[in-house]
Amino acid sequence: MRVEISVESVDGVRIAARHGADRVELCGALSDGGLTPSFALQELAAIRAGTTEVHALIRPRPGDFRYSKDEISVMVRDIRGADRAGVTGMVVGALGSDGLLDMAACEEFIDAAEDKPVTLHRAIDVCASPQRVLDQAIELGFKRVLTSGGQRSALAGAPVIKALVEQAAGRIEIMACGGVRASNALQVIEATGVSDIHAGVRAPVRGDADGAVSFAGVGVPEGFDRFETDADGVAALCSVIRG
Repeated sequence: MRVEISVESVDGVRIAARHGADRVELCGALSDGGLTPSFALQELAAIRAGTTEVHALIRPRPGDFRYSKDEISVMVRDIRGADRAGVTGMVVGALGSDGLLDMAACEEFIDAAEDKPVTLHRAIDVCASPQRVLDQAIELGFKRVLTSGGQRSALAGAPVIKALVEQAAGRIEIMACGGVRASNALQVIEATGVSDIHAGVRAPVRGDADGAVSFAGVGVPEGFDRFETDADGVAALCSVIRG
């Protein structure tokens, strides 16, 4: 069983590595669902991660996954930059006007990653047919797919995730996400049959700013400054899986 933790800082990478996570998905702006992290963050994360793999999210903006030619060009350049930064792999995806994968764009992404593994992200959760998109992902050579089964949580989407695991038949890894925590991880695994789980375990922290102006993160509870990786939550999740 492999554990991936979604993080947006070097400290988050350290926490995940310290508690034995197999991978981190390195992002910027997790409150926006995750955006491409900076080159410097990727570079330092790769240095600090030890044996934990660092996979960089490549997403140029919030919102849907139907990208313009210029946005696709940015993403290809970001993938090449991530490769130079030393990350282990990439997390990316794009949909076409038919609601299925944009095959040409995704082929460009995988080519730009060269020999590094590429994960298809949750574009599959808002596509026209998860089953057809999974077949496309296999055809293109994606290493794994990250999915909540098209629902807000992995437990709610468990029937779809399980069906995708069966359809994949070992040809591609299926990684479950969506509200996965120590309290429900074993239930998610049993209900879906996955060998990979993904969790964004975060907690609000207080800052030191004074005055009437606030630059607190989006969605942070009043009185707090931002979210950071929750060390206790990561430790508990990894302990449950390893135990």
